[in-house]
Amino acid sequence: MSDHKQDNTTDFGYQQVPVEDKAKRVADVFHSVATKYDIMNDLMSGGVHRLWKRLTIEQSGVRAGHRVLDIAGGTGDLTLRFSRLVGAEGKVVLADINDSMLKVGRDKLLDRGAAGNIEFVQANAEALPFPDNYFNVITIAFGLRNVTDKDAALRSMARVLKPGGKVMVLEFSKTDNPALTKLYDFYSFNILPKMGQAIAGDAESYRYLAESIRMHPDQETLKGMMQDAGLVQCKYQNMTGGVVALHTGIKP
Repeated sequence: MSDHKQDNTTDFGYQQVPVEDKAKRVADVFHSVATKYDIMNDLMSGGVHRLWKRLTIEQSGVRAGHRVLDIAGGTGDLTLRFSRLVGAEGKVVLADINDSMLKVGRDKLLDRGAAGNIEFVQANAEALPFPDNYFNVITIAFGLRNVTDKDAALRSMARVLKPGGKVMVLEFSKTDNPALTKLYDFYSFNILPKMGQAIAGDAESYRYLAESIRMHPDQETLKGMMQDAGLVQCKYQNMTGGVVALHTGIKP
């Protein structure tokens, strides 16, 4: 399954846009929201995103000396925790395609006295600028849905992962509870844009973020895409009733 349509367009929220335009449009969204990203994450999820990320860290198996890649690492929540786990002998690379997000993340981590074992790299997930078989663990949290060609990104992750290494995709997904889905839709399309307008002065970007969640592949589809990228033991764990799912896969 590829995101490319026959007429060379792709989804940007509910709109169809030329494939070559999506990256710029997504970039504009994140340039707009970068400085308010952390506070909006807390408000959008009621702070629950911290729990989702903590569970991801706990299941990562990251330990001292590991090399970890945090793709779409944005403001550095996962990177900061990984940095403490890998220690002086390890390395964490925070990669983001968006220089505004990267700058906010760098400033935040420096303010927190983050260790010198972190590198910041502006990179496109579809063509990661790292050697083959390089990282022990790769995470992408709330970033895959913004990538134009998700299949290419998953293949790129598999390439730079060491054999036996783990890819972890934490992403908004599909609930199987009709009442929860209805509540979630009302919140996403009525409350969230208003919140974005009030706090970040930008309703449109938050409307896109809500739409992009609905356009993202469901749990089974994403699992299949990870298998197609060459990963094995692919599985997922639903959190908060399937509002979010953590997918994992291993490089054989």
